[in-house]
Amino acid sequence: MRVAIVGASGAVGQEFLRVLDERRFPIDELVLFGSERSAGRSYAFRGKEHQVQLLQHNDAFRGIDVAFVSAGGGTSKEYAETITRHGAVMIDNSSAFRMDEDVPLVVPEVNAADALMRPRGIIANPNCTTIMMVVCLQPLERLSHIRRIHVASYQAASGAGAAAMAELEQQYRDVLAGREPKVEKFAYQLAYNVIPQIDVFTDNGYTKEEMKMYAETRKIMHSDAACSAMCVRVPSLRSHSEAVWVETERPISVDEARAALAAAPGVTVVDDPSRQQYPMPLFTAGKDDVYVGRIRKDLANDHGLTFWLSGDQIKKGAALNAVQIAEYLLKAGELGA
Repeated sequence: MRVAIVGASGAVGQEFLRVLDERRFPIDELVLFGSERSAGRSYAFRGKEHQVQLLQHNDAFRGIDVAFVSAGGGTSKEYAETITRHGAVMIDNSSAFRMDEDVPLVVPEVNAADALMRPRGIIANPNCTTIMMVVCLQPLERLSHIRRIHVASYQAASGAGAAAMAELEQQYRDVLAGREPKVEKFAYQLAYNVIPQIDVFTDNGYTKEEMKMYAETRKIMHSDAACSAMCVRVPSLRSHSEAVWVETERPISVDEARAALAAAPGVTVVDDPSRQQYPMPLFTAGKDDVYVGRIRKDLANDHGLTFWLSGDQIKKGAALNAVQIAEYLLKAGELGA
């Protein structure tokens, strides 16, 4: 099994290394690729140092079984043919191919089998907020079809990469020291603030991030559900959270919903208001599952439920989901000799 990571020096690239090791993914040879800025760096993996190679248009992917790619949409588009030319499966973490009809968009707990149909050799990893939401929606969909979704996201700095996390930490230090904080990665200072914008605005007043949640949810779940999102950046480092409202065809009781979520793969229910127990980024960072709590009936809709979720954006929202796709393909006999 020959595995490649493209964008090895980034936050998600580093998480790929940790997740592959944690889950003991079978690897006979690991090859790391990066930009001119990161080429030459070395990273330890399973007791051996691996040097980052410069990503180029050459035959370096010959013999690679699976390539985990997290280097931005432009890089993914430019190098997709190079990566897949010799038969490697490209699992792409960017938005470059997510809505292409001939590229499956996969969350293994929801639509794993879609990964088996990949005419271009590419599988897209969904947007982080979408991944975590659909993991929780799927158990409810099995109870009754979901017609509408309203969601407000509370997204950590990790969603904008390692440099954004470092900027947030430095902003806190600067503010506390009485210095003017430097703002580069976000439209405004994030420390001691929330920013109701993630990505650029589209003509309908929604941001691209919000429109991703609308379109990706429908593609992953093979559903006609309408999703209206408000995505907000909050000053935490890791783990995104979401407040979700769903309307189903038939009313679902809280007990039904809680039981379905508790039994669902990739979900952990933490829901005991009497003891002030509910999911928070402070506790979900570094965890594999999506954590769910505050499960209630929607007081404004007889067919509605509302709940709160929190999960690690770099892990389940990115690297872990991609590795789980590869694990599914391996089990299905689609990877390796």
